[in-house]
Amino acid sequence: MAGHSKWANIKHRKGAADAKRGKIFTKLIKEITVAARLGGGDVNSNPRLRSAVIAAKNVNMPKDNIERGIKKGTGELEGVNYEEVIYEGYGPSGAAVLVESLTDNRNRTVAEVRHIFGKCGGNLGENGCVSFMFDKKGYLVVEKSATDEDTLMETALDAGAEDVREDGDNFEIITAPEDFEAVKAAIDEASIPNITAEVTMLPQTTAALTGKAAEQMVRLVDMLEDNDDVQKVYNNADLPDDMFEG
Repeated sequence: MAGHSKWANIKHRKGAADAKRGKIFTKLIKEITVAARLGGGDVNSNPRLRSAVIAAKNVNMPKDNIERGIKKGTGELEGVNYEEVIYEGYGPSGAAVLVESLTDNRNRTVAEVRHIFGKCGGNLGENGCVSFMFDKKGYLVVEKSATDEDTLMETALDAGAEDVREDGDNFEIITAPEDFEAVKAAIDEASIPNITAEVTMLPQTTAALTGKAAEQMVRLVDMLEDNDDVQKVYNNADLPDDMFEG
């Protein structure tokens, strides 16, 4: 678990750059479309869609784009039929990697994902090889400069959070998936800004990487996240602090 918020920090910065070139919009529209197809177009009765719409609003996606994505999912507008596929594998030095994808061509996606793993010192594994090492949790990251620990802890725990812990320059808030929205709402109500707020897969243990292996791991995650079919990448690597500076 240690070091997870460093990944959140770099993802936050990268997310801002991705939003500028439209990549994050494409991934979010896919998620909105699939969520609406599977659970209906009403955000009030479809938690997955609600989370996707919140994420879209957080990066200032226009309302029209969101509505079109929902209508493609419900069949009101014609759209591509995406399939959810999860890939599991090992990064450099055996670090665990989970890859969530939405694809309209499984053969293309698995070939591309396998190629990226191989290029970065890892290898694609069998289904189930690493997923047992992760837990689905609500996860928020708040910079220490944004609030004091007592205020954050009281706000989060009163709203149902499981834990509030320190990780370097950040506080991490962990929730059960079903309590995530209530905890986030309480933190927003208290005007405490966060740099990450999502339901994610958190590693039960971490693997410390240094040197070339650490560099390859960052490259592996970057290349996977830059793939159009990949939605999210989770890993259990704990990297040196200086790799996340700048």
